[in-house]
Amino acid sequence: MIIFENATVTIDGRKSLEQLNWEIESGDCWAIVGPNGSGKALLLESLSNNGKILTGVGKNLAKRIGIVSLHEQERLIVREAERDDSDLTDQIFSGTSVQELLDESSLDLKLQRDLTKSLRLDSLLYKGFRKLSTGESKKVLLAKALLGYPDLLLLEDPLEGFDQNSSAEVTALLEKNSLSTTQIYSVSRIKDIPSWTNNVICLDSHRVIRKFSCNNGEDAKRFLSSITRMGSKQVALPVPPEKRPIRLNNDNSLVNIKNGKVGYLGHTVFEDLDLVINPGSHWQITGPNGSGKTTLLNLITGDHPQSYVNDISIFGYSKGGGETIWDIKRHLGFISNALHWQHRLTASARNVIISGFFDSIGLYAKPSGHHVRIADAWLNLIGMEKQRNARFSELSFGYQRLLLICRAMVKHPSLLLLDEPCRGLDEANRELVLALVSRLCTDGNTTIVYVSHELEDIVPQITNHLDLGDLE
Repeated sequence: MIIFENATVTIDGRKSLEQLNWEIESGDCWAIVGPNGSGKALLLESLSNNGKILTGVGKNLAKRIGIVSLHEQERLIVREAERDDSDLTDQIFSGTSVQELLDESSLDLKLQRDLTKSLRLDSLLYKGFRKLSTGESKKVLLAKALLGYPDLLLLEDPLEGFDQNSSAEVTALLEKNSLSTTQIYSVSRIKDIPSWTNNVICLDSHRVIRKFSCNNGEDAKRFLSSITRMGSKQVALPVPPEKRPIRLNNDNSLVNIKNGKVGYLGHTVFEDLDLVINPGSHWQITGPNGSGKTTLLNLITGDHPQSYVNDISIFGYSKGGGETIWDIKRHLGFISNALHWQHRLTASARNVIISGFFDSIGLYAKPSGHHVRIADAWLNLIGMEKQRNARFSELSFGYQRLLLICRAMVKHPSLLLLDEPCRGLDEANRELVLALVSRLCTDGNTTIVYVSHELEDIVPQITNHLDLGDLE
């Protein structure tokens, strides 16, 4: 179906992959593995026929290609933003509905019904795409891809961001699809290699370093685990800047939410939520996809429109009581998928970290030498010192994620909100980020609120737990 012979592939005019030799037979299931920045996403993108062959031979005979990737998710998010004319019309733009998005791919109603049932999308059909959670939007991308009856299905970390039930449903659907479709997975974590995998290709520095066949995914996992030894890490954080004095609420808490409620057009996300976050009381937030985990964090930051109709006190301010958003954000560090999408920047890696001092997306103030030195220390810590002047937009998703984590942590904020921080990270960088979170917990100056679906990403120092599924 696909062949590359000593090929050099470019995407968007940038040389991406070199000396690529690879043959894919119809019906294969390949897993692409490698560290962050190795070229996994670029290789997947080249298979979608978006790449250009500079030298050598490249052929892709697939007539119909389905794609579930971060790039495809970003494309839909950007398109929704471009369609939003609410500033001009004075009407609320609810976004393209799930049903409309599915209709774009196929009007085969039977297949639509089968997929929406398998992925539990029935109740979301008339909900706007931009109102979906990360996991829900990923299910829609998968349904769209499968509605095209693909000969070739390209999937980038397809299980990341799903709760356990959703992960099982998606796995079952993909295994069934593998009987009739060639599948190629790009995975950041070895554990996410599908059990029906029969070939693996390993990348590093935009080159293939190993290819091998296997009886199944479990064989591949055992072999890759044997050559990828991971252990717990100890890290020393860069020296923090001078600490800004912080106000507490009347009950000496950082955050106090009373009887919190969020809903849209008759649909309640959650209600009757009481949450008190005291200094040093680290919290893990869990719950199924769509239960409101990201919504809760956005209530705290003030980025959610219903923040000001709820009884929320933070840093001594009552929401809607005259505080500015900067009064809140100067004491906050934050990372989320939505914030990541907003960073479509040409700023350098160093300046993205420095922007955390100014709570801005992009850097618009002149940094001090002290700011630069701290940013460089963080770059050294995450092993990206050589990329300090690289454009953020040209880095891999995993490298971008590392930079945004440093941006959130750089000022050692009083409150750090982490929404799936390890998404897109390889095994080594996941261990590094968990070590950073653990160190911030033990240092005692930062209180952490942490969202993750991954059981292996639990941080032992985070001992308080809120399950939003219990509020349903």
